[in-house]
Amino acid sequence: MNPTPLLYTAIAASANLVGAAAVVSHSRWTVRALENMVALSAGFMISVALLDLVPDAITANGEQAALIILLGYLLVHLTQHTLAPHFHFGEEVHHVTKVVSFSALAGLILHTFVDGVAIASGFGVSQSLGLLVFLAILLHKLPEGLAISSLFLASGESRRAALGASAALAISSLIGALLTQQVPILGQYGLPLAAGVTLYVGASNLVPEFQGKREWRVQFSFFLGCALYYFARRLVGA
Repeated sequence: MNPTPLLYTAIAASANLVGAAAVVSHSRWTVRALENMVALSAGFMISVALLDLVPDAITANGEQAALIILLGYLLVHLTQHTLAPHFHFGEEVHHVTKVVSFSALAGLILHTFVDGVAIASGFGVSQSLGLLVFLAILLHKLPEGLAISSLFLASGESRRAALGASAALAISSLIGALLTQQVPILGQYGLPLAAGVTLYVGASNLVPEFQGKREWRVQFSFFLGCALYYFARRLVGA
């Protein structure tokens, strides 16, 4: 078993805890800073999905990869926006029910599991792809931890429960990376599954959070995320 994917998954997963800690400790988060981070993450994730994960998945699995990519995309929509009645990447400022918070947690656990699958699958192809996938996932882990912890607090749960929810997301990512190296079917189809999930998170979860904003800095951050991916790709020699 290669320990490298587990190490990078652990680093990315720790950002879930950092985001939750910021909410629980009442650190000052400006709306503008959060929107810029979400936009930057969206640009980077969409770029790595379309320019690396999708082509590499089709190269490895042929036409069958397209179906897996679609299934990954639909799976996130099912868990986060069909079974879960309310979820968005951002701080929750309205009161929600416990059903909402726990259903959102269940959906995100599946998503973060695939985060771990994505990192391990990327390293399974090459060191450079693994690093790019790691960066894409790391960028959205912070607002992800912030979102789930603020949902728990908004539903009346304790700070400890909010931190526990973010820890569950971090552990789920680690399990995903571990199982990808142990379960043959995940090792074989993890890349197209990750492509579909990454594309959904970037294009359907993150972009709607800021696309209606007229603030130019937010829109600039999105294109900056795409450019950042390009320079990161050159840097790691992909």
